[in-house]
Amino acid sequence: MNSEAKQTRRELSHQRILDAAARAVRRHGYAGVGVAEVMKEAGLTHGGFYAHFKSRDALLAAALDHAGAGSARVLARRLGLAREAGISPLRALVDGYLSEEHVAAAERGCPVAALGSEMSRQQEDVLAASRRRVLGLIGIVRQALPPDAPEQQAQVIASTLVGTLQLARALGDGAGPLLQASREALLAQYDKASP
Repeated sequence: MNSEAKQTRRELSHQRILDAAARAVRRHGYAGVGVAEVMKEAGLTHGGFYAHFKSRDALLAAALDHAGAGSARVLARRLGLAREAGISPLRALVDGYLSEEHVAAAERGCPVAALGSEMSRQQEDVLAASRRRVLGLIGIVRQALPPDAPEQQAQVIASTLVGTLQLARALGDGAGPLLQASREALLAQYDKASP
């Protein structure tokens, strides 16, 4: 086997580990992620873990970055489609983030909402990745606002989105009114493009 084929196989394995770990960390939280379970879900042996990561914390940090990048791609795509359709980017962001589908999709959704209450208690590598995810979410919200909007607006909107999603997940089936009230309040306050 040539080195290019080995590299590709290694990259594919690494990608499968990151995919499995990103789902696991959003589903179970930081403490609920075990190396053996992630490797099993990725279809790899536990012994191969250290060929990819130096520690469990390194895996958690990489998984969080991976989850955040995936979430950012989804949100950016939503904003782009909204602009093309003539819909306010903020409305598209708020409606998508505070949707019943996002409430139900914890293992594929925003890692900040899934892990927010645990982030500050992590070791430095994981904490640094957590900070990047929070700042990334604020940055995405910032992109949905007019260029002259104050930075604080993006921070407040991101905080409201995350808090609402966390509470909605705790309420489960009874979350509809909370989601609706938060969507309406955010759009009334910040979406100047809405009628």
